[in-house]
Amino acid sequence: MLTEHEKLLAGQEYDYRDPEIQKLIQKARSTASKINQETDVKQRQALINDLFDQVGDNLALMSPFQVNYGKHVKIGNDVLINTNCNFQDSNLIAIGDRVLIGPDVKFYCGEHALDARKRFGVREDGTRYAITTTRPIHVGNDVWIGGNATILAGVTIGNNVIIAAGAVVNKDVPDNCVVGGVPARVIKGLPKIEE
Repeated sequence: MLTEHEKLLAGQEYDYRDPEIQKLIQKARSTASKINQETDVKQRQALINDLFDQVGDNLALMSPFQVNYGKHVKIGNDVLINTNCNFQDSNLIAIGDRVLIGPDVKFYCGEHALDARKRFGVREDGTRYAITTTRPIHVGNDVWIGGNATILAGVTIGNNVIIAAGAVVNKDVPDNCVVGGVPARVIKGLPKIEE
């Protein structure tokens, strides 16, 4: 039988109030709070390395930022995460190399049922709980995500992509393009980057 955390990572329905999940969330929020306040560069880097599953070289993480778990986030090399970003990493968030993430960008891995009757479950003791499922988010290399953009569950963003400020990305984005709008759509192509 899977734990609620294992169900979460498998994209199955899980109970968000599960004690193991709550413990992971509280640890991540505590560590993020310390990072947001830490001024010593070495201490801050040690906290960042402890929080995230993988951290590449030259990460610039601007405070404040928020994260649910931290341990579900993988960050490549030469990444900038600007102020007020929110990582709802109830599943994997994988960020490639040379990625610029503008201020107020949100990554949301969690989802709820469209049918309101399926949004809540009932425990054996009669208490109700919100039913959530999750899907991972993948961001390729050489991506610029403009301020206040929202990336939704299950999205894969290709390489050499610009996400316009304020866009809501609810489906996969191909390589070499600019997308924008609500919901985001391809606006124009970009020249392919030669390796």
